[in-house]
Amino acid sequence: MVQDLYILMITAGVVSLLFKLLKQPVVLGYIVAGVLVGPNLFGENLVSHENVEAWGNIGVLFVLFCIGLEFRLKNLFQSGKVALVGAATIIVGMLVLGYGVGRFSLLDNMNSLFLAAMLCMSSTTIVMKAIDEAGLSKARFVKGATGILVLEDIVAVVLLVLLSSIAVKNNFEGVVLLKKVGVLAVTLVIWFVVGILIIPTLLRLVRPYLNDETLIILSLGLCLGMVLTAEEAGFSSALGAFIMGMVLAETLESHRIEHLMMPLKNVFAAIFFVSVGMMINPSSLVEYWSAILFVSVVIIVGMIVFGTLGCWWGGSTFKDSMLTGFSFVQIGEFSFIIAGLGSSLGVTDPAIYPIIVAASVLTTFLTPYIMKATVPCYNFLYNHASPAFRAKIDKREQEVAEAEQAALTATVSDAPSTADKVRHAVRKTIVTKHVVNLFIKNMSENDQPHNEAEQPKEK
Repeated sequence: MVQDLYILMITAGVVSLLFKLLKQPVVLGYIVAGVLVGPNLFGENLVSHENVEAWGNIGVLFVLFCIGLEFRLKNLFQSGKVALVGAATIIVGMLVLGYGVGRFSLLDNMNSLFLAAMLCMSSTTIVMKAIDEAGLSKARFVKGATGILVLEDIVAVVLLVLLSSIAVKNNFEGVVLLKKVGVLAVTLVIWFVVGILIIPTLLRLVRPYLNDETLIILSLGLCLGMVLTAEEAGFSSALGAFIMGMVLAETLESHRIEHLMMPLKNVFAAIFFVSVGMMINPSSLVEYWSAILFVSVVIIVGMIVFGTLGCWWGGSTFKDSMLTGFSFVQIGEFSFIIAGLGSSLGVTDPAIYPIIVAASVLTTFLTPYIMKATVPCYNFLYNHASPAFRAKIDKREQEVAEAEQAALTATVSDAPSTADKVRHAVRKTIVTKHVVNLFIKNMSENDQPHNEAEQPKEK
């Protein structure tokens, strides 16, 4: 196992360093490293696939936990209509388009459904990385884009649960599926509401005793505890990790936990992407090159069209809408997870996995260049638009600028968050007061004998 980890990390480190020097996303380097150490290039495994797969599964949990940590109710509410309408347009549009592509390619319902789910989610990691490297992290469109990515992540986790249920039953029974969605919705609400009411309160009480070491251990324990709870409830482990990340995101320690988790997330995320690369057969890329190009074009065109339309319908400016659509032109981690789910359950065609991974690599590689084309494309469309549509673009720009100025004027820096307001309201109830007081009382009683035992020593 140590030898496997050594080969894996050295290969991933060297290849990712090379990709960094070439100014390419390191995620692509990890996937290439997986191809190099996998069984398909040199005819033998340089590392144990079972070990890498086990580490990769842990990596998925940590990645989803950290994505949950980045979730903020406040940011989502600030994104408002743009995030909601934009995410709905992209997800629904790409699901329909992906399913249509599957049926056009003569795939059955199950394969088409999984393909649609793989194509409807942009990569949060890659999008934010591309925006940061392009120097646009402070741009106005980023807030709406972040809200859309958050909603996409939530829908992706829900899709994982639903696809697992559909694949196991191998049918599309509407009543059963509706029941599953209802149970999932109720479970999510209970977990999240209970979590943001109890865990932040307890962390406040023990905050003086939380150093970095204790905090990271406690956070990982809570994450794995929710993972086990989700599995016991019949849902995926990914759901539990994501929910606990969302809960801890509403605590005072959220940014500190996110900072402490970053090295661990990077290590296991690298292992996850290496495990993805190990499943790629280079010969299959040659065999399916036309399908890879076709799927890549569908992703790029679909994301640009639906992303731009969704944000425009949601109230964003036309330029910001295009910036969002042009930055979403790739698929990533959730697509790999869904593809792996279909492969592990044996319900998808074996050819789909390498096609999806190759399409993800190609679209990720093209993302920075497509983003650079946004402004020239906007200028071209604006200059060639009809006078009526150009007037609409100008009017929307003015409306958004005025709304932004009004919001800036009305902003109160120390205003409590929505989650704080909910917790404050619930704490005022008799039941919650009694529970918290009982907890504090028990802590005091437990501390008293210890203090008495120490008094003779002090004398």
